[in-house]
Amino acid sequence: MKIERLLSIIIMLINRPMITAHDLSLKYNVTIRTIYRDIQTIVAAGIPVISYQGKKGGFCLSENYRIDRQLLSINDMTAILLALKGISTTFKNENVNEAIEKIESLVPEDKKNYVQQQFENVLIDLSGWSESPDRKKNLHLTNLALSQKKLISFTYRNLMGEEAKRLIEPMTLILKMNAWYVYGFCRDKNDYRLFRLSRMSQCEIHNQTFIRRNKAYNESDFFKNNSMNTIPIKIKFAPQAKNKVEEFFYGSVESVSEDGFITVVVHYPEDEWIYSMLLSFGNDIEVVSPPHLRRKILKRIESTLQLYK
Repeated sequence: MKIERLLSIIIMLINRPMITAHDLSLKYNVTIRTIYRDIQTIVAAGIPVISYQGKKGGFCLSENYRIDRQLLSINDMTAILLALKGISTTFKNENVNEAIEKIESLVPEDKKNYVQQQFENVLIDLSGWSESPDRKKNLHLTNLALSQKKLISFTYRNLMGEEAKRLIEPMTLILKMNAWYVYGFCRDKNDYRLFRLSRMSQCEIHNQTFIRRNKAYNESDFFKNNSMNTIPIKIKFAPQAKNKVEEFFYGSVESVSEDGFITVVVHYPEDEWIYSMLLSFGNDIEVVSPPHLRRKILKRIESTLQLYK
């Protein structure tokens, strides 16, 4: 829309010492003549745009022009920028980048060093140590389908390695821990489901649109991909695993014995993820109950042992 383009041009003029009509026309995919008309509209609104001719010419704002910054304190701006820059490390979205540029334009010149120092003090990076192109593509396509309210189909692989085609109405993108999920209405299951993007392949956006359903994501929906309910699992950790317990099971500690062994009770669905998670702690952990889960873990340990004999 024209009004959005005009506002975006103003922000770019505030943040940059000079910008050309050619660069603006490429960014907004309009003709240079349209950009000149936009600049005339901006000037007519009372914003002092100066035009310089020649090879190094372009548009800039008068040095004395300022935007009112009273609505946000410098700490407000810093907090918003830290959050937005953190999102931008994994979520490539033009709206996020424009929001960053808008907030940065409000930072007074004498406070820019202070804000930069905060960025050096705190770094929020939500990307993984190695990001596959497929995962980035899945995130981009899912966000695009969500914003356009279009159906998206994909092949989904669960923890058991089983694959099935899914057609969903995407409703919410969720970043939980270090993984992206999409929550939506699955037309194949005729119910709301949560899908992990890293388990999706062959993603395709359909032309068919949908009307968003009136149901927001709830934390209880997180385990809906599992056909079984959560079960209580009692685990005993060795004293040397105290740091791991504090990091991964804070709030779930049931007791601590005199000799330092820590008993934890958690509620998880029983699937491949829980087996792998429990085995990942090696000999620092013992599954106390339920008995059938204890037997399954023991069987997997014995199977692994056979590989090394």
